[in-house]
Amino acid sequence: MTTRRIAVVSAGLSNPSSTRMLADRLAAETVKALAGHDIEASVDVIELRDYAHDITNNLLTGFAPPALETAINTVVSADALIAVTPIFSTSYNGLFKSFIDVLDPDALTGTPVLIGANAGTARHSLAIDYAIRPLFAYLHADAVSTGVFAASSDWGGAGDDVAPLAKRVEKGARELAEAIARREVAVTDDPYDPATYLGEGRSFGHMLGGLAGE
Repeated sequence: MTTRRIAVVSAGLSNPSSTRMLADRLAAETVKALAGHDIEASVDVIELRDYAHDITNNLLTGFAPPALETAINTVVSADALIAVTPIFSTSYNGLFKSFIDVLDPDALTGTPVLIGANAGTARHSLAIDYAIRPLFAYLHADAVSTGVFAASSDWGGAGDDVAPLAKRVEKGARELAEAIARREVAVTDDPYDPATYLGEGRSFGHMLGGLAGE
């Protein structure tokens, strides 16, 4: 069984947070779907509210404090990303956008992404497609077709009867799992490994031997 790592970014501000609840459900369903592909997955959750001051400092100084740097590395080195934000004023919240702004613009190129969002009313559901999806398109990430939106009514049992939240979560997670399964595991070359610049199976002995005319 192969192994993959999923980073989950939750931009909720309250505790407990419906944004985090949606993020957890998407992550759990994705892990379940990956098991069907014989892929084991680990999940790292980044609660952006815990890094709010560090994100602001990074925007002001251009340098990430150690805790934020670790969080960024966790996100950009993952095999896939689940990104969930509350909808404020018909778009993602400022904390979510500020975190995106401190990432290297090329850091998520080709990374499979499942987008999630939540708000008080279903009238904001289109924000996924007109606000959040273009953001990840700009980053050249591979956002799956299904974005999962949850309104307050979805948590209270009075949600969409035709496409209930559980079905939407399952569909989005299945698409992300398929995207992960199709993607090869990213391998980072060790700059100190002679094979990186001498060629596979070669060593300094080969190089020195060649210089000596052997």
